[in-house]
Amino acid sequence: MKKNTTNLSRRKLLKNAAQAGLAAALLPLSGFTEANQQRRGLIEAENKKQGSTDWQLTRVRPDREGQRCPSIEGYCSKQSVKAGESIDIMVSTDQNVKFEIEIFRTGYYGGCGARLLLKMGPFEGYSQPVPKPGLKNLHECKWKPCTSITIPDDWLSGVYLGRLTTLPGDEDLPYWQSYVIFIVRDDRPADVLFQCSDNTWQAYNRWPNNYSVYTHPKGNEGPWADVSFDRPYGRQSQYTGVVNDPLSFGSGEFLSLEHPLTYFLEEHGYDVSYCSNSDMISSERGLKCKSFISVGHDEYWDIRQYNSVVKMRDEGVNLLFLSGNSVCWVSPFRANSNGQENRIIFRGGPYGAQNKYAIDRENLNGPFPERGPDEGFLMGVRNIDPITGGGDWIITKPEHWMFKDTGIKKGDRIPGLIGWEYMGQPAPIPGLEIVAEGTAWSGGVKPQQWTSTIYTAPKGNIVFSASTIFWAQALGMPPGHTLPWSHWSRPHGPDKRVQQIMHNLLRKSRAL
Repeated sequence: MKKNTTNLSRRKLLKNAAQAGLAAALLPLSGFTEANQQRRGLIEAENKKQGSTDWQLTRVRPDREGQRCPSIEGYCSKQSVKAGESIDIMVSTDQNVKFEIEIFRTGYYGGCGARLLLKMGPFEGYSQPVPKPGLKNLHECKWKPCTSITIPDDWLSGVYLGRLTTLPGDEDLPYWQSYVIFIVRDDRPADVLFQCSDNTWQAYNRWPNNYSVYTHPKGNEGPWADVSFDRPYGRQSQYTGVVNDPLSFGSGEFLSLEHPLTYFLEEHGYDVSYCSNSDMISSERGLKCKSFISVGHDEYWDIRQYNSVVKMRDEGVNLLFLSGNSVCWVSPFRANSNGQENRIIFRGGPYGAQNKYAIDRENLNGPFPERGPDEGFLMGVRNIDPITGGGDWIITKPEHWMFKDTGIKKGDRIPGLIGWEYMGQPAPIPGLEIVAEGTAWSGGVKPQQWTSTIYTAPKGNIVFSASTIFWAQALGMPPGHTLPWSHWSRPHGPDKRVQQIMHNLLRKSRAL
C-alpha cells in the first residue's frame, strides 16, 4: 500500500492570501476582522492557481447493461475526510493491467473547472469480486485498497475527483477511465456551507447492475432495499430520462447537478466550505457558518440531518434550498459490516407528518419504520404528487429585494428551470412570501403547480426555496457539462438574472 503524506501549512496559505491583498468578491461589509478578511481570501487564492485542461473522462466503456465500467472502477472508504486524516481508494480492473490515479479539486480555476493536485501510480490492477446480494439486496464491496491518501493541510475543503486511467503499455491498445469521488471538509467558520447530496447519489446508484433503492422486486418506493457506500458509483442513474452523460461514471450526481454551483461560487470568490450529508447528522459544523446550501437532488435525509438544520435555522443560520424533491424520504444511516458508521442507508419512510401526501406514500409503499415531520415548516414548501415534470420559473413578486438589479418584471420566465422535480404546497408560516410559481408538466402534459418561497426565521435569518433540482444549471457551465432534459423540457444554462438573484441572496445572508 502506498501513502501520500505531503503536508503544507494552511497558515502559509492564509499568509499568502493576505499578502496578495485578496478580498472576497462580494461587496465589502463593515466590522470584519483581519482574520475574517484572510479567511475569505482562501477561495480566491485557490482559484488563482493553474487549472487543469485535462480532468474530464475521455474514454469510458460501459458494460452491456450500461450501469458500470468494469474496465476500471473504484470507490473511497469515506464520504468525506479532513486534512490530516487518511482515505483509502479501492480499484478493480477486469484485466491485469496497470493504472494511475489523478486527484483533482473541482472549482472554477479560470474557467477550467478543476485543478490537478496529485498523480499516483502506476498500480497493478486486477479484478476484485462483485459481492453477492445480501439481505435487502445489499451490495457491500470488501475490496482491498490500492492506496491510501493522507490529506495535506493545504488541500482546501472541496469536492475531489480521482480519475482512474488504465495504462495498457502499448499505444495501439485503448485506455479506459472512470472516477472516484470524495469531499474534503474542514471546521473553519465560513460564509457558505455547501452540502453535497450524496445520500441521493447513492440511493439512485444502480451498481453493479440495477441495485438501487428503486429496483427491488417488492416495489420501487418501499423500504425493501439497502444500499452501501462501499461500492463504485455507476452511470448517472437517470441517463435515459434526465442527463445522458456517460462521462460522469463514478461521480454520483455531482457533475450533473451540483458542479455548476461550485463553479459559480468559486468564480466569484465566495467563502465556501463543503460537506457530505453524513456530516450534517449533528449541527456543530453548520453553526459555524452564516449560510447552509442544499443543492440539486437532495431527497434523502437521516432524521438527525433534519433536526440539525432546524437547530441551525433557529440559531440564526440562513438556509438556501437550491434543490427540488428535497427532504422527501427519511434515510437512516447505519454501520457497514466492519463497524464503520454511516455507510448504509435505506428508505425508512416519508417526511410529511400526517399530510395527505405522506399518508398516501405510506398506504401505497409501506409499512415504513419511520415517519418524518412536515418538511414544509423547514423549507417553506413541500413534496407533492406528481413531483416530476418540467416548466418555466415564473416571477410573481418582482419587487422583492432578491430581484434587485435583475431587471425582472412580474410574469417574466426563466425557461426550463423547473425540473426534473420540484416543490409546492407552501406551509402556513407567518410572513412567508411566494416569489415565483407556475405550472410544471409531468410527462409533458399533466399539469402540477410548483411554488418558490422565502421567509424570515426567528433571528432575522432567511430561508429560501428555489423549488427545483435544476437551479444550479442557471448559474454555471463548467467544461464538459451536460445540460439535463426531462419531461420534454430543459433549462438553457447560465442566466444572468438567476446569477444576480444568487448574489443578492448570498450578500443578504452574509450581512445578517
